[in-house]
Amino acid sequence: MRQVVAATSTLALLVTIGSAAAAPSNLDTARIDELTGLKGKLDEKEQVYKVSAPRSDLKVISRTVRITPPMGLTSWAAFAGARSQTIVMGDMVLEEDQVNPVMSVALDNGLEVTALHNHFLWESPIVMFMHIGGMGDEVQLAIAVGKVFAKIKETSGTESRAQTANIDPEHTTLDPKKLDAILGAQGDFKDGVYKATFGRTTKMHGQVVGNQMGVNTWTALIGSDDKAFVDGDFAMLEPELQPVLKKLRGANINVVAIHQHMSGEEPRIMFFHYWARGTAKELAQAIKGGFLVGGLVGVSSPLPD
Repeated sequence: MRQVVAATSTLALLVTIGSAAAAPSNLDTARIDELTGLKGKLDEKEQVYKVSAPRSDLKVISRTVRITPPMGLTSWAAFAGARSQTIVMGDMVLEEDQVNPVMSVALDNGLEVTALHNHFLWESPIVMFMHIGGMGDEVQLAIAVGKVFAKIKETSGTESRAQTANIDPEHTTLDPKKLDAILGAQGDFKDGVYKATFGRTTKMHGQVVGNQMGVNTWTALIGSDDKAFVDGDFAMLEPELQPVLKKLRGANINVVAIHQHMSGEEPRIMFFHYWARGTAKELAQAIKGGFLVGGLVGVSSPLPD
């Protein structure tokens, strides 16, 4: 399926939304209902058509408090504009096991995934929230959103798989030189953990902040050649986020969170955390693919001022 969503800056997105709100809606709301499988509602003032899907299938309790859909457990997608200049934004309520399958459907169908985080503490089951967005053809966007909602319905009620791998840093037998060769970097190997870090820089309040202030991409591996575990964090410019997400999800790397670590920095840096299990070679090659897409291999010098 061809890409239907062009990467847009936040400013361009807001300008387009403002233009859409100023004119009568030309959205085909009946078609949106049909393609998303949901019944929406038009806000006459903002000229935004919103479809919602309450997660009434979830029985969420947080420290003896029952959380219901009106308290924040409702997935939604809102459309503005018309025809080839339609914008969609939304928030998907997901169980842990749903996050990465649903994310892959969104990315594979031309939507952007812009954030992944929690809204509650101490809840059971754990609930995650994945924000989506896109701009393009109204019909194609509605089809993509419909597939996201369909995947949520399909995977609802899944249970976490039992942990069967016995992977412990104390028993790591990985060869650091093999990992260096794959990643194209010289990592550190200490206490059974191989770790490679790539510093980047940005500016906050006129001050350069970099690697030691937490502006870095890193990856850590433990285990053996045949049974390994990787986790880490990517630090990216905004235009790098979607390509890196697609690359890692295409290699079955699980994305855990997408967010920012700072505010007011220039250029803006986005972060996402990940983890996966597999052979050491496969995991290192998958992460290397993310480095390449994000332009991170060998990054040791500052980003352009």
